[in-house]
Amino acid sequence: MLMGDTCTRGCRFCSVKTSRAPPPLDPHEPEHTAEALKRWGLGYVVLTSVDRDDLADGGAHHFAETVRKIKDKAPGMLVEALTGDYGGDLEMVDLVAGSGLDVYAHNVETVEALTPAVRDRRAGFRQSLRVLERAKGVGAGMITKTSVMLGLGETEEQVWEMLRELRNVHVDVVTFGQYMQPTKRHMPVHTYVTPAVFETWRQRALDMGFLYCASGPLVRSSYKAGEAFIENVIKKRERRRDVTVVEELGELPRAASI
Repeated sequence: MLMGDTCTRGCRFCSVKTSRAPPPLDPHEPEHTAEALKRWGLGYVVLTSVDRDDLADGGAHHFAETVRKIKDKAPGMLVEALTGDYGGDLEMVDLVAGSGLDVYAHNVETVEALTPAVRDRRAGFRQSLRVLERAKGVGAGMITKTSVMLGLGETEEQVWEMLRELRNVHVDVVTFGQYMQPTKRHMPVHTYVTPAVFETWRQRALDMGFLYCASGPLVRSSYKAGEAFIENVIKKRERRRDVTVVEELGELPRAASI
């Protein structure tokens, strides 16, 4: 997790500590993070961060610089960025999405109707959709991803509508997990969703055209099976692209001789 351990928002499901004025960013964090990841030799890494509304750019430049440093030191490492909404500043979304990452993740967290009760007042379902849509348009082949908690009191029709909205902005990957109340001060669990219902939503999401869906009581936004699947998809795309380039180069001498 980048940019410290203190968030400027107070979502009602999250137990990360909050403050209006968190400590300043560590300017060496991008370099140190990249160096550590290179030493670990990972194939796939998920970067996330707290929200930093106290910063003019929401920390977007810091996040993007971290991705660039990682790609400089370990070009073959696949990077997923789980970001905030940068207060709806789409230029900051462009900056992070264009930093060289492979997967842009931003969580809608819940259905639209429950968003005001679940998320910080500065967040919004429509704002999150705009973030995901903008990220999708920045890079060719960019995979976009979002995660949703069930058990907060959502209805079946509200989940259907949320999935339709996500597909309308071409989100590729969605995960469903059970909301668990972190402390007594946070929102209570409305419903413990059964594994059968989670499986139903997984199949429905795939039928709607999502590239991948992980769905289960213990699934979280960073989910090992999902990361393995996405890694495989990205590598297959790269192989197809390499084959296409080779085929096109093979046509050059023949075209020149015609």
